[in-house]
Amino acid sequence: MRSGPGTLPWESVLDTEAAVAFTRELVRLRTVNAAGAEAVEKPAAELVSGLFSRFGWEHTVTEVAPGRPNVVAVVDGGGGAGPTLMFEGHTDVVTEGDPADWSVDPYGAEIRDGRMWGRGTADMKSGVAAMIYGVRALQQAGPFPGRVVVGVMADEEGMMLGAKAFAASPQASEVDGVVVCEPEGYEVCTSARGGIRLRLDLTGVMAHGAMPQEGRSPVAAGARVVEALAAVQEWATGRYGTHPHAGSVTVTPTVLLGGDPDQLNVIPAHGVVGVDVRTVPGTDHAELIERVRTTAREAAAAFGVTVELTVVDDRPAVEIPEDHPLVAGLVAAHTQVHGAAPAFGAVPGTTDGTILTRDAGLPTVVYGPGGKWIAHQKDEYVEVREIGEYARVYAAAAWHFLTGGRQAGGAGA
Repeated sequence: MRSGPGTLPWESVLDTEAAVAFTRELVRLRTVNAAGAEAVEKPAAELVSGLFSRFGWEHTVTEVAPGRPNVVAVVDGGGGAGPTLMFEGHTDVVTEGDPADWSVDPYGAEIRDGRMWGRGTADMKSGVAAMIYGVRALQQAGPFPGRVVVGVMADEEGMMLGAKAFAASPQASEVDGVVVCEPEGYEVCTSARGGIRLRLDLTGVMAHGAMPQEGRSPVAAGARVVEALAAVQEWATGRYGTHPHAGSVTVTPTVLLGGDPDQLNVIPAHGVVGVDVRTVPGTDHAELIERVRTTAREAAAAFGVTVELTVVDDRPAVEIPEDHPLVAGLVAAHTQVHGAAPAFGAVPGTTDGTILTRDAGLPTVVYGPGGKWIAHQKDEYVEVREIGEYARVYAAAAWHFLTGGRQAGGAGA
């Protein structure tokens, strides 16, 4: 890309082709977050670490679990004291499912019709490549104040062990703001919905299927619990309202287990209902969890079945003001690159940013290449042009944040 009238100084050194090629290298690595895997992100972490070394970036590789490393680089701007901005992403992906359901090789990173296809193209290996090459271009264009941390984390698709480990490290206390590079379809997401994963264990009495009066069925009780949870969602909407970007609370049964298909003549003693709860800023999680517990117990009691609730995971909804310097810098950068201001939005799920805000108090905003709704689906893709576009925005956003909005023309000779 060549500089021209009105172009930003780092655009002449931004290597978009290399960013696209690096995305393809990452996508071709099957880094599926699967239980019991000996290594998930390790091959991608080695690829990232090798690139950081070629750039001359000081970085650390830290295992947060066996075969699951974080790779974190620190790029000093050489322009004196200033804030520290972090760009963050992950390289683990969800399973591709049955490859026969795909119209392309899930790990082929094929480029066709202006799109790169494959698992992780949008969520979020293109974002990882764009943030790395955006920071590299900013560095090559000339000095800037402060520092940029480039964090490639492990286990975002699971329990977010990488983000938790980084948040607990001394390095987190030095960060002033984080851009999470997840796919959001050009939206600047200033809020992210919270997530609560609940397990309801139902206990009844085992009996012969021909004598249901002798048993207490957790299967029948589980069905009633699932039905009753709709009322919890309705109550939560009235209690916490509708957020302008994040919408309203959802309470979604995702698991209903009970009995053995090989023993169809047996009423089981135990069953499980799994629930995925998504919250909005302002939701009282403790109050909502207690509402689920009470509702489930009342519904199951009609069948003589008891319920024990376990909170498997609890991630709060997070939000950052639209006039925060981190957001303002990102909006200014998007406007410079695209000629119009971006829309604000919300992340429908949670991201590593949720953990970085919750555990380390870091301001976070989410903005990255790829469609908001394409993640985790078959035939996942990213528009190839977006990789370079987002790299440009990331470089500009870093400049705006680190310099307090000073004109970018002074970034380098």
